[in-house]
Amino acid sequence: MTRELTCKQISILLPVYNHVCISLVRELHQQAEACGVVHEIIVADDGSTDTTKIEANRDIGDIPCCTYIVRETNAGRAAIRNFLARSAVSEWLLFLDCDVDLPDADFIRRYVDAAGDDVIDGGVCTDRDTVRWQGNLRFAYERASEPRHVAIERAAMPYRCFRTTNFMVRRAVILAYPFDERFRFYGYEDVLFGKRLKEERCTIRHIDNPVVIGEMEPNGIFLEKTEEALRTLYMFRDELRGYSDLLDLAERLCRFIPGWLLHMFYSLVGPLLRRNLIGGHPNLTAFGLYRLGYYLSLTNKT
Repeated sequence: MTRELTCKQISILLPVYNHVCISLVRELHQQAEACGVVHEIIVADDGSTDTTKIEANRDIGDIPCCTYIVRETNAGRAAIRNFLARSAVSEWLLFLDCDVDLPDADFIRRYVDAAGDDVIDGGVCTDRDTVRWQGNLRFAYERASEPRHVAIERAAMPYRCFRTTNFMVRRAVILAYPFDERFRFYGYEDVLFGKRLKEERCTIRHIDNPVVIGEMEPNGIFLEKTEEALRTLYMFRDELRGYSDLLDLAERLCRFIPGWLLHMFYSLVGPLLRRNLIGGHPNLTAFGLYRLGYYLSLTNKT
């Protein structure tokens, strides 16, 4: 399926959890209006625990073309996106994380004018304010990864480089090949979706239309999310093999180095690495070693 996007009709879909995103929704609506696209914006709260944020987001329902849905139970990152896809009515669905910023006033227009592949991935970038995020581990990690996030680099491995932060997809495609709802916890549901797209021979195009990662978690919280993602990677390692550099490296090491030796190394060095990473001057080499060691510790437990 490779026809042009001629219908000019998009459903903009935002899953939200414990975050206020009214400003983002207003800006999306204004941009869609400015370029003449028929649109709807659906924000679905996935069982947030912070009632003040739920109530603050209720004003979204007063914005034209916008709907705010509150779900009492947290369904997980995959299931909430499938729910949004089923709730939408347009041929094209634009999925965005709720905690991003738009790069400029032409963000929606670039998607409207994009060629009609099955999936269009816009990419991500980091805040230019390096002083604000000095000492933040996630900012340092995302900034170091940014050269690999430009479209020409992502296009070299189009299915492995897919992220759910900012992408447009044909509704028929995601209904036929939904996100795997076994992924209830953080991480890698987008990687498996990319693999499924390749298996089903769906076309994916990477363009330079990045959203700005506007919120960076404190180092301790980001490290906990990283550990959760690694547990997810281990749980689905058989299906994700070949789609994760860390998984491939860990399995190569396990073939040549006894598991008890790897576990001993992590038990000795892991606490030192963690202390650095949650501190004010995190080191990215330490982060890479910690991720690898944490994953290897999971393999040793089994």
